[in-house]
Amino acid sequence: MRTEDSKLPLSLRSNLLDLFSQIEREFENLYLENLELRREIDTLNDRLAAEGQTVEGADLAKGALKTKASHSTSQLSQKLKTTYKASTSKIVSSFKATTTRAVCQLVKEYAGHRDGIWDLGVTRTQPVVLGTASADHTAMLWSIETGKCLLKYLGHQGSVNSIKFHPTEQIALTASGDQTAHIWKYMVQLPTPQPVADISQTPCEDDVDSSDKDDADGDAEGPIDCPSVRVATTTLRSHQGVVIAADWLVGGKQVVTASWDRAANLYDVETSELVHSLTGHDQELTHCCTHPNQRLVVTSSRDTTFRLWDFRDPSIHSVNVFQGHTDTVTSAVFTVGDNVVSGSDDRTVKVWDLKNMRSPIATIRTDSAVNRISVSVNQKIIALPHDNRQVRLFDMSGVRLARLPRSNRQGHRRMVCCSAWCEDNTTCNLFTCGFDRQAIGWNINIPALLQEK
Repeated sequence: MRTEDSKLPLSLRSNLLDLFSQIEREFENLYLENLELRREIDTLNDRLAAEGQTVEGADLAKGALKTKASHSTSQLSQKLKTTYKASTSKIVSSFKATTTRAVCQLVKEYAGHRDGIWDLGVTRTQPVVLGTASADHTAMLWSIETGKCLLKYLGHQGSVNSIKFHPTEQIALTASGDQTAHIWKYMVQLPTPQPVADISQTPCEDDVDSSDKDDADGDAEGPIDCPSVRVATTTLRSHQGVVIAADWLVGGKQVVTASWDRAANLYDVETSELVHSLTGHDQELTHCCTHPNQRLVVTSSRDTTFRLWDFRDPSIHSVNVFQGHTDTVTSAVFTVGDNVVSGSDDRTVKVWDLKNMRSPIATIRTDSAVNRISVSVNQKIIALPHDNRQVRLFDMSGVRLARLPRSNRQGHRRMVCCSAWCEDNTTCNLFTCGFDRQAIGWNINIPALLQEK
């Protein structure tokens, strides 16, 4: 603005120009410092990738970043730089690991679905088989050892969104986009195991993606010739929307379903009658899970909350609301003890104590939305499937133990939707599935040193 065009007194205008110049210099200095910080982080990433080492995020934050912050004399600059340092500390915290690496081995791939796989689970009775639920309107049962399809369920008219197995009988429970949940019986005979190709063990932590390009969709296998079941023994119909998940209550005499109609329903299996309708969520439900030993149910929702429903006392059905996430809660699962683990699209996983629900006892921050998580009963390890095709393993205190290998030769090529642990003596103790139309069986070897930490 020219002097003759300004209506302000000359002294006031001069002071304003001087103040704006100081602000400009402060932002310029901050911008240059931020560029330097980014270069340091990039250099650290390159060095870690080349040397296969890790650096504690806290040490870095206390070192170079904190030293640079102390050089600033401007209060504005200091506040902005503190905010930036906090964000970079979150990035560096993903490097946290122990010196002893977990070892992950891809054992078997289960391919045959014609669309993405939403959910999977392992039977709790003999014979131990893997079950998958797919958007291609089918559920399949697989031999864990051979990767062969043993049975296909064709009873649903919509996407099969969930599969869970009865605790003591050869019965499956599936939830579908056709607004129903089906209970159906299966009988399978395991084939003779074939020799497994020797796949070298791969350290999980610092595997390198040799290719980030998506493979073609046409590599999925065609129709699988296996027996099929077309009719459910019980059909549960009460929802007015997609049934996104279902699970058995302890004992297997009741089941709970979660739907996009914002309600969860509790049914009696023998009579197919609706026992309770669990309402209160403000938006669509995304998942439901039951406690392995107690009559407790947890439901998660797009309303950023998950709810704990207590059916231990027949006369009282209490509910507690957990508010700790800022985006859709994609799943919440029980552990054997008194903990619930929740995952969210806000890129965090939180561990909660049922006796103190005000705040989580551990928070895991990641770089991608988290889908249906699972917790190992024996080792208490949390498996996190991500939108970005990665699968990471953490302990209950939030320390990262491993990242499953993912490259153009191993791992998932699309979003990983679900994970499930197998506690039986099989070649695989972790299973994952995704929208690349396949499930993968992994052998996870966590050294005792890591489990003690």
